Amino acid sequence: MKVHFTPRARRRALAIAKWWRANRPAAPDLFERELDEVRRRLAEQPELGLVYEKVGDVVMRRVLLPKSEQHLYWAVDKATTSVIVYVIWGARKGRGPRL
Repeated sequence: MKVHFTPRARRRALAIAKWWRANRPAAPDLFERELDEVRRRLAEQPELGLVYEKVGDVVMRRVLLPKSEQHLYWAVDKATTSVIVYVIWGARKGRGPRL
């Protein structure tokens, strides 16, 4: 399956990657490596992760990027046989994102 990012998810990925490069000199590309790995896994296993909630007819799932402590929220679009990543959200925020 193809994995697509919404504009919101793309903006968050760029912002997190930029922050990580500036503030984590020991592993400046860690977030990007974790994101690439989960993207590959989602392409092969779109049902990966936990069901987070249903938004209408859409089943939203979530998986943790453990080292960068970010959650990835996505759903499978069966009509286009693709995975849509809706948002990336910090696990430490203590609450989920607005989906």
